[in-house]
Amino acid sequence: MILTQVTPGDLKTLQLLASETFADTYAALNTPENMERYLEEKFNDGQLHRELTDPNSFFYFVSEGDEILGYLKLNTGASQTEPQDPRAVELERIYIRKEHQGRQLGVVLFEKAVEVARELNAPYLWLGVWEENPKAYRFYQRMGLVPFDSHVFKLGDDEQTDILMKMEL
Repeated sequence: MILTQVTPGDLKTLQLLASETFADTYAALNTPENMERYLEEKFNDGQLHRELTDPNSFFYFVSEGDEILGYLKLNTGASQTEPQDPRAVELERIYIRKEHQGRQLGVVLFEKAVEVARELNAPYLWLGVWEENPKAYRFYQRMGLVPFDSHVFKLGDDEQTDILMKMEL
């Protein structure tokens, strides 16, 4: 497995991977209209370019040979999706292509998130996980995160509840 930092030159690859993995994870649990709206809003060229060029956001691909298997997105400072400690690191996204799930790639990406957070001297790593995604919730529990709050995540016109979890570093 190889981890590489994503650059603005990888925009199209990231866009395809992000749309594919998000849809694979959530399409069956949401309306087609809400999925289409979310994918269009969050993974369009302009939005992803802003995120890729944001000095407070970091993306990493995990790959094997020439194949990209998944990705990670981290946010710091004002780029966190919700105000937390400005020194904290938010793990906004870990997504693995469905055919590669179960290969411990999520662990590889999570360990990279912890490594980056420690390098930045963050007091903690945090994330939001949808309450209807028990597989992800259990994964983050195994990784050592604990719930501390919740917030609303809007997918299209559907307001969903995310459980906020964190790990002291």
